[in-house]
Amino acid sequence: MPISVGDAIPAVKVMQATAEGPKEVDTGEFFKGRTVALFGVPGAFTPTCSAKHLPGFLARNDDLRAKGVDEIWCLATNDAFVMGAWGRQEKTAGKIRMLADGSAEFARQLGLELDLTARGMGVRMQRFSMLVDDGVVKQLNVEQGGKYEVSDADTLLKQL
Repeated sequence: MPISVGDAIPAVKVMQATAEGPKEVDTGEFFKGRTVALFGVPGAFTPTCSAKHLPGFLARNDDLRAKGVDEIWCLATNDAFVMGAWGRQEKTAGKIRMLADGSAEFARQLGLELDLTARGMGVRMQRFSMLVDDGVVKQLNVEQGGKYEVSDADTLLKQL
């Protein structure tokens, strides 16, 4: 069953690219005491993710923070090196934390995994956005059928 508003974020290890190499991030610990705008995408460098989803959160970075968001996280079922490269290309440093769920374990724990094996992409993450306050989901917007209509930064901003 997918995660819902009011649920606690599961404790899973995801990875973040750093100058020293990939660094483990424990989601159970890292959300504590923070208000985070988290958005998930099926994959780095994919068309909608690169042309709309990530750029929208970059453009609304200051607006989200002005409404009380401490951090913005982008999560994809790629490895930390790919997420790091995507972040460098899109100039996310200091604005959006790029996190890797390479094994799709966090996606599974959220109940937001997306099986794209038939398309040669393996298990991915459904496109979504959520607001997490101190480890608890306060807003959740999950796309259906590959669409990009409710998980954008503007929708999340209106919910704050």
